[in-house]
Amino acid sequence: MMKRERIRDITFVALCVAIMAVVSQLAIPFGPVPFTLQAFAVSLIGYFLGLKRGLAAVAVYIAVGAVGVPVFAGFNGGFGALISYTGGFIFGYLPFVCLCALGKAGWQKICFGSCGLLLCHLVGVIQYMLLSSLSLWVSFFTVSLPFLLKDIILVIGAYFVSKALNKRLKNTA
Repeated sequence: MMKRERIRDITFVALCVAIMAVVSQLAIPFGPVPFTLQAFAVSLIGYFLGLKRGLAAVAVYIAVGAVGVPVFAGFNGGFGALISYTGGFIFGYLPFVCLCALGKAGWQKICFGSCGLLLCHLVGVIQYMLLSSLSLWVSFFTVSLPFLLKDIILVIGAYFVSKALNKRLKNTA
């Protein structure tokens, strides 16, 4: 039984890494940061997999991208992508997925996920600010504000999708 659960965990982590890689390519260029569904993928991973497996999935996604596999938005990969203008958002996925995994249920989980999203945006804005030499506010208005409402909607949607997935999996187990 224990081996079966481990195989299931590894499979879910691998599937979530693949989902993250695919969703990252669905990008619409918009200034220095494209419109993507990555906030949906990261929050879904945190809600669905929980803390340990969710963090593992996002860490594997970042590691795969860091070694050069083009899994980041725009088919980018390599360590250079992580230290680019938008790399802070990728690093921000780590606390984001962790916060999505916290909370008991319902609005509490959505609030934790939204706080994770805000933390992700903060990390992204700070890295952008440092590399672009723009002020914090100009950086915020450039790479965060235009995406916040969309991303909050994605976080909420991911919660309801994960709830449906978990219910469906519980009924088939």
